Amino acid sequence: MSHPLTSQEIKALHNHFADHPSSAVIQRAVMRSGVFEASYNPEARKKLNRVFSVEVETGEVTNQRNSGRCWMFATLNTLRHQFAKKYKVKAFELSQAYLYFWDKIERANIFYEKILRTAEKGANDREVRFYLTELDGPAGDGGQWAMAAGLIQKYGVVPAYAMPETFNTNDTTGFRETLNLKLRRDAKVLRQLKQDGADENELSGQRQKMLEEVYRMTAMAVGEPPATFDLEYRDDDKKHHLKKNLTPTAFLHDYFDMDLDDYVVLTNSPDKELNKSYSMPAQDNIIEGKPIIFVNVEMDALRKAAVAQLKDGQTVWFGNDVLKQMNRKEGLLDTELYKTGDLFDVDLTMSKADRLRYGEASVSHAMTLTGVDLDGEKVRQWKVENSWGEKNGEKGYFVMSDSWFEAFTYEVVVRRKYLTEAQRKIADMEPVQLAPWDSLA
Repeated sequence: MSHPLTSQEIKALHNHFADHPSSAVIQRAVMRSGVFEASYNPEARKKLNRVFSVEVETGEVTNQRNSGRCWMFATLNTLRHQFAKKYKVKAFELSQAYLYFWDKIERANIFYEKILRTAEKGANDREVRFYLTELDGPAGDGGQWAMAAGLIQKYGVVPAYAMPETFNTNDTTGFRETLNLKLRRDAKVLRQLKQDGADENELSGQRQKMLEEVYRMTAMAVGEPPATFDLEYRDDDKKHHLKKNLTPTAFLHDYFDMDLDDYVVLTNSPDKELNKSYSMPAQDNIIEGKPIIFVNVEMDALRKAAVAQLKDGQTVWFGNDVLKQMNRKEGLLDTELYKTGDLFDVDLTMSKADRLRYGEASVSHAMTLTGVDLDGEKVRQWKVENSWGEKNGEKGYFVMSDSWFEAFTYEVVVRRKYLTEAQRKIADMEPVQLAPWDSLA
């Protein structure tokens, strides 16, 4: 039953506000300084320091700038940390532009596949609309760990100097909008051809032409990836190294020991049944590439596995909701950082499961765990490497309370050996397929 507000009800709302204790004082503070500044809790800051009992030595942070490539940056961070440790060279960075290029090509190819598969459905069908509009569109930047791992397995990696950042990787807005327009127009053409009864040869030819155009556009905006490069660096002992004519895949196989198939994405998504494996094929970026699979378990399993991997000297990729309870400038993450409920005198508490169910939570960012502070077996706080440059936090590093890890972390990527036997069995199960619009998207 509809219920339009009456003048008496509006007057009652005003009177309730006017009669509320301290309304005028709080109103002035919030209007002048904003919600977060007015609700800032200095007591939370006192709990966080930058001393960690377990810490992986890492170098300077990277900077994704105005792009949504955090998932690539965090994945490449784990690889470059390994390279830095093995070859004693802290100042080393892998090319994010290289992976970005191939992601655009592969993502266009799988987009055409999805559009042709759903061509008989209406344009307003929920699945079709998801492919056309969600996640910043078909040319969006966002992604999952498995998407980066699949690109690395197929195309290898190159040093940052071999394919440096460009204007369009540092700020993906213009190219993303242009490529979105192109892909949506292509979708219209492919759907019409399929609905009109075009044969496979005609569809394949049209699709190839479209991919050639996507390749040309991406090469113009980002640069074409190198087929070979010379690996040259000076290690921390000042010794010079030079290896000529390496291919990206040879570099990956010859210089890195990380078996990406040995890693598992442990997830805590309590809006779904725990102790099950889930897949998300709607977000896969490579046809027959590495599938996106989550092993959904209790939060303590993520904590224990991450600590174990850090103790063994390897950093940890983790997916989180970074904009919640975060002070960007100081690099602080704590559940009590902003007391917005107290500020407005309203109940703003929600369980993790309900935040996922009702759209309050999302896996909006990926970062890298590089340290942890333990009191016996109890976690006090975590050291976090972000990809927002050195001007945020302490030279780009954040400190995160364990309560924030519990509330706003949803995924950690760890080696299988850090899982229990029961968790490994779950990881080997046939995964339940999630809807494209699931809360983990």
